[in-house]
Amino acid sequence: QLPSKASSHSLRVGNWSERKSHRLPRLPKRHSHDDMLLLAQLGIPSSPSSLNEDSLSTASELLSTRRARRIPKLVQRINSIYSAKRGKKRLKKLSMSNIETASLRDENSESESDSDDRFKAHTQRLVHIQSMLKRAPSYRTLELELIEWQERELFEYFVVVSLKKKPSKNTYLPEVTYQFPKLERPTKQMREAEERLKAIPQFCFPDAKDWLPVAEYNSETFSFMLTGEDGSRRFGYCRRLLPNGKGPRLPEVYCVISRLGCFDLFSKILDEVERRRGISAALVYPFMRSLMESPFPAPGKTIKVKTFLPGAGNEVIELRRPMDSRLEHVDFECLFKCLSVRQIIRIFASLLLERRVIFVADKLSTLSSCSHAVVALLYPFSWQHTFIPVLPSSMIDIVCCPTPFLVGLLSSSLPKLKELPVEEALMVNLGSDRFIRQMDDEDTLLPRKLQAALEQALERKNELINQDSDSDSDDECNTLNGLVSEVFIRFFVETVGHYSLFLTQNEKGERAFQREAFRKSVASKSIRRFLEVFMESQMFAGFIQDRELRKCRAKGLFEQRVEQYLEELPDTEQSGVNKFLRGLGNKMKFLHKKN
Repeated sequence: QLPSKASSHSLRVGNWSERKSHRLPRLPKRHSHDDMLLLAQLGIPSSPSSLNEDSLSTASELLSTRRARRIPKLVQRINSIYSAKRGKKRLKKLSMSNIETASLRDENSESESDSDDRFKAHTQRLVHIQSMLKRAPSYRTLELELIEWQERELFEYFVVVSLKKKPSKNTYLPEVTYQFPKLERPTKQMREAEERLKAIPQFCFPDAKDWLPVAEYNSETFSFMLTGEDGSRRFGYCRRLLPNGKGPRLPEVYCVISRLGCFDLFSKILDEVERRRGISAALVYPFMRSLMESPFPAPGKTIKVKTFLPGAGNEVIELRRPMDSRLEHVDFECLFKCLSVRQIIRIFASLLLERRVIFVADKLSTLSSCSHAVVALLYPFSWQHTFIPVLPSSMIDIVCCPTPFLVGLLSSSLPKLKELPVEEALMVNLGSDRFIRQMDDEDTLLPRKLQAALEQALERKNELINQDSDSDSDDECNTLNGLVSEVFIRFFVETVGHYSLFLTQNEKGERAFQREAFRKSVASKSIRRFLEVFMESQMFAGFIQDRELRKCRAKGLFEQRVEQYLEELPDTEQSGVNKFLRGLGNKMKFLHKKN
């Protein structure tokens, strides 16, 4: 709450020596804008001259209680595991002026000694990622484009893909037998769409060569992703099922192509498609037309689609997106069934350094679920390179590509994979929880203490979820998806959570990131070394570019956790009160000019 007029008495901040002479007690934590509003609501004086020790201690206690209350208990338990492993010091007490010449001595080291082998391995990793990313295409940030598409349509295409027998051969080829909507005008966009449609059948039947007619088949749901040359991505949501009939027959795939990753929502749509297909194929197409006319629901919103079904009459189908749609297409349960915690962390580390990773499994659904799950572990960062959860056997040569990729292959392609001249890559057998091929340094890629915290939190996942909770906000967290997401978010909070402190703004209002100051401000040598390599990645570059170009502050779960983390930090400037005074003084100057 600010006075309406800028009186010289209440607004005078004074120079440094004057403020120092006030000898005000320190506020132990840095305070957010929300905290300042709370101070006003509690009747704590907003004028610096009226602050006293009692009011400050009261405010500090109330703010601490407020913070603890708004952080879910599950998240607090995860944070305590990291705190126990990490130690006390996080950021150095460095100013922007002297940080360039700051010593790189580790103030947090116990056994983090600088062995020659470790330094050599670190240098090799740095050179490797720099050389690889010179060959990789540079993708632009996709977030704004996706937001635009959210306001347009639910999906782009709906296709039915069937297997057709090759002439004079006993093998089958997949082809599109139905498409909605039809492509009409021969524009550039339509030509690009035609090229995408040519690729879709191979992704719907990546195992086409292995098929023969069958009398029974349980329907299977999976997804794939198409990446354009400009980095744009489209998701394919598929339901493979056996058409009505008697005797041996071949399956067909119903596939929805959309710009947005919402697996649960499209899975519900495919349930309706399968239900209608069980009655008659003619009922599927009017349903998809009704969907095409529906807007894509915003997070937390519901759309209603009116349809007609013989025997049931008119129906209204509700499609709702949760508030946090980040994990809509993710199934961590499948990932943990296939792989141990240690293997998952090794794969996570390899992806962070943008290495090549190949998954091998017997089922399409396993490949699809595990591929999307490991990519979700990277939040708030986005995998910027080739991502093909299910790679058709006819396109297996892609694994010889020298740039980073994450692809999934069916086990039937494994013999051919072993014959190919694949460059350094991590090959993972999802059926046996073992690595077919590795680079042997996967255990040393992450900062040692944070890796130990990751491993402990994930090993205790069931215990952490089942502990008593008395907070409504814990409901969303107390699931496997919620816990796993929070564990990995905390890893990124510990490593890059201070990034906003090093986003500076010039006179034109343009933001710039102070890279070296950001890295050197970290107390732990192992984290600094990790950052030196990780900061060369395209996913880090994309993350920072997005923050530099934004007109307003980024929102999301990661930003919430970062704000809470920064509030926990000991004040690295002269004092909390002095920071408060400076902030208040700047605000008053702004209001004075405005008036």
